[in-house]
Amino acid sequence: MPLVRISLRRGKPAAHLAALRNGVYEAMRETFGVPEDDRFILVHQHDPAEFDCDPQYLGIERSDDLVIVQIVCNNSRTMAQKQAFYRRVAEKLATAPGLRPEDVFINLVETARENWSFGNGVAQYA
Repeated sequence: MPLVRISLRRGKPAAHLAALRNGVYEAMRETFGVPEDDRFILVHQHDPAEFDCDPQYLGIERSDDLVIVQIVCNNSRTMAQKQAFYRRVAEKLATAPGLRPEDVFINLVETARENWSFGNGVAQYA
């Protein structure tokens, strides 16, 4: 059910992009209880002029390797699950593709279950 959007500056190789997708998906499986095969991940690459992010907001030193992960999901996770998810994504992306934790920005957009249609014009969770 989560819809994941990963945004970053253009120019990373396919293996880097795969590591991003896999790391986020694995973290969702581990901390959010996302079912196997519930994988909908979009990667958006931007030219530098299209990717404007403050390099020091809240005292966090970001580099040009900043990755923004936005996930639309059901509003059913606890604060503890969310915090575990944030930590696990940063850990996984530090391992592969080798991102600094400072360069992992995550935003959850929570929605009601009836706001999803996975096909056939049906709200499967309603």
